[in-house]
Amino acid sequence: MTIVRTSLRNFFAHKGRMVLSGLAVVLSVAFVCGTLVFTDTMNSTFDKLFGDTAADVSVEPGGDGASGGGEMPSTGRPETLPASLVGRAGAVEGAGEAFGVAATMAVTVVDAEGENIGPTTGAPTIAANWTELDRRAMTVTAGHPPRGPDEVMVDSDTAEKHGIGLGDELRTVSAFGEFTSRVVGIATWQVTNPGAAALYYETGVVQERLLGGGEVFTSVAVLAADGVTDELLKQNVRAAVGEELSVLTAAESAERNKEGIGSFLDVMKYALLGFAGIALLVGVFLIVNTFSMLVAQRTRELGLMRAIGADRRQVGRSVVIEALLLGVVGSVLGVAAGVGVAVGLMRLMGLLGMTLSTDDLTVGWATPVVGVVLGVVVTLLAAWLPARRAGRVSPMAALRDAGVSADGRSGRVRAVAGVALTGAGAAALVGAAGAAEAGPGALYLSVGVLLTLLGFVLVGPLLARVVVRALSVVVLRVWGPVGRLAERNALRNPRRTGATAAALMIGLALVAGLSVVGSSMVASGRAEVDRTVGADFIVSSMAGQPLTPQVAESLKDVPELAHVTEYRSLDELTLTLPDGGTARGSVSAASPTYARDVRAETVAGELAGAFEPGGMSVGEEFADAHGLGVGDRLGVAFPGGRSGELEIRAVTSAEAMIDQGVMYVGLRTAEEYVPAERMPLNTLMLGTAVEGQESAAYAALKAELERYPQYEVRDQAAYKQLLEDQVGQLLNMVYGLLALAIIVAVLGVVNTLALSVVERTREIGLLRAVGLSRRQLRRMVRLESVVIALFGALLGLGLGLAWGVAGQRLLALEGLRTLEIPWVTIGGVFLGSAVVGLVAALLPAFRAGRMNVLRAIATE
Repeated sequence: MTIVRTSLRNFFAHKGRMVLSGLAVVLSVAFVCGTLVFTDTMNSTFDKLFGDTAADVSVEPGGDGASGGGEMPSTGRPETLPASLVGRAGAVEGAGEAFGVAATMAVTVVDAEGENIGPTTGAPTIAANWTELDRRAMTVTAGHPPRGPDEVMVDSDTAEKHGIGLGDELRTVSAFGEFTSRVVGIATWQVTNPGAAALYYETGVVQERLLGGGEVFTSVAVLAADGVTDELLKQNVRAAVGEELSVLTAAESAERNKEGIGSFLDVMKYALLGFAGIALLVGVFLIVNTFSMLVAQRTRELGLMRAIGADRRQVGRSVVIEALLLGVVGSVLGVAAGVGVAVGLMRLMGLLGMTLSTDDLTVGWATPVVGVVLGVVVTLLAAWLPARRAGRVSPMAALRDAGVSADGRSGRVRAVAGVALTGAGAAALVGAAGAAEAGPGALYLSVGVLLTLLGFVLVGPLLARVVVRALSVVVLRVWGPVGRLAERNALRNPRRTGATAAALMIGLALVAGLSVVGSSMVASGRAEVDRTVGADFIVSSMAGQPLTPQVAESLKDVPELAHVTEYRSLDELTLTLPDGGTARGSVSAASPTYARDVRAETVAGELAGAFEPGGMSVGEEFADAHGLGVGDRLGVAFPGGRSGELEIRAVTSAEAMIDQGVMYVGLRTAEEYVPAERMPLNTLMLGTAVEGQESAAYAALKAELERYPQYEVRDQAAYKQLLEDQVGQLLNMVYGLLALAIIVAVLGVVNTLALSVVERTREIGLLRAVGLSRRQLRRMVRLESVVIALFGALLGLGLGLAWGVAGQRLLALEGLRTLEIPWVTIGGVFLGSAVVGLVAALLPAFRAGRMNVLRAIATE
């Protein structure tokens, strides 16, 4: 109990020195808990939405193994069921009511200003008839549901976002044409809508204008009579409709719908937790430094404890107890702050278009447990080494105020281990850069990143002696004696300097590595467009919507175009190999001019031959795997169509970046085997202008697409800019998340300087006494901070460049062959590190400058 009381007294006596370490724990735990609360809230939101909108039993096209209707149909025509199924399903024993649901996501709705009112987040625009299922989840708050063929009702979120009111006109575009409707109702969600736009039409309008005509539905909903379970009703419905259709209970429907977003939620969750883990790792360095310095500053106190009878275990335990208190307090505050982080993430998603209500905020019991356990365990692990050092303090050394010095043998072992790990990691990175296959290369890269990171952390004190001296020649010595004092302070304890710099190194290494990969992706994309794309213009949809037939036909009629190339994707083909084996695959059906518009490199044959009747091409890897070559014939069973035999007339190179590994057939060949109603729409179209009329053709294409805001036309320059913008947006998001780790690292610099100022109180007093001014003193502290930050930046940027180059060479196997190092970004980060050092030193320098000289000299 005496040790516990002593630890409590020491903790609260030095609580000011613990604040920044505690803040690192708070931030890291808050991000972990915030991520868990945020993803749990998203899951509960979708659970509630899907649960409230699911029928007790639903009948859908396809067998029970079908993936469901969560994807936009490439044909623009959803799979449907005959309306007669409603009567059959509703007549079974246990059924209370049955009705047809007609819905599609293959639509675009445009307001009077020509703006697409659909979400920009990837959530769908849903056009459907108004049914009992919708009444469960929505309430009509203005007007009434549609009653005629020219009426539509809109959800309130979409109406508010786009300023839509009763009486406004909306234009609906689908694969079957377009039509105008008048808004007669607005419905408000009673459950949280994560961002989809919902529009409701009369049933006949959906069937005729959005589903292609006929008395059909996309699903049949069956509600159970009182006392009938969903499982029993499902059995009865299954017996009535047959085995070829999918029959699902409400729970199964909700689960199937969740599968469509489950991977997205998992990726988001683990990505955010990964960045939280990086912040925790950086926080470890801060905590280690804090306790190491506190142990050194309390050498006499610890020695006195040993002198009056405390053994090594008790002294070490006292430090561990202080760490436990820090971990518990920081973790509890972090859990509370995590709820705020989750709300902030929800607000951010709201700005991006995904609505998440704080009313559905979900805090599971596991979240605070994970947060507290994680924070406490990390803090205890970080304090373990300083606690061991505290236990090794001898009473006599402490009474002489000798301090706790690093063991020379330990330092040498650490340096040797660091050099060995760095060398092994460098070898692994070289292996990744020279790998012949992506799988082994990725493993080499992961091992190389881990080993070089550990190696640099261990070898940091050894590097500090060299790098800090070199930096001092350029940065510090120009400031004269003050600069030399700052240099000696930074080198006084290389282990401490190395640990402080290592915290900053981790974040900057990731920034540098990702910037190299990102810049190389953009440069490779630009080079690939220059090398392979011969077309002048590319027409596509950012949301992945296929081009409707009316748009495709209008583009063909542009007189300024020499030719237009169509491009369609056919999935789930069955290929019969010459040896009798089978394989699954997909092909791209394109116009013969595709061979000119995209100059795909071949290793055998001519690509143009693949687009002639009876021909096709295969990718190099597929050909090698199955022993195929030009002249071989493959049996091809087209989905929803006939089977045929096609001749391989070209083998495309595996080094292509655009359409890597894609099999091609001519559009006319595909039309011969696939019925028109099953033929996918164009995923994109390419255009080549009449010579000398490029500008006029560009303007004409834009004019043709003005009525269709879901599509965009780009020339080659605009397409390259799109690639750059997409990569840039992704990198900016990653940099924003890495900012948390960098903030924690900055706290480490602040804490190290603050504790260093306390440690050198008497020395600072003596310096002031012999003539050092307050201004010079503050400058000394700032310069020390700057050189530590620049040291960390050099380590991080050097390490990140090695990671980035190895990563790019590995991605070269996937076609990203151009290495580009963003020197402007690297230089900006390096100079920014100096600014970080200055900012981190503001408070410690201010406190140092305020010291009373006589009191400082009198400090023991």
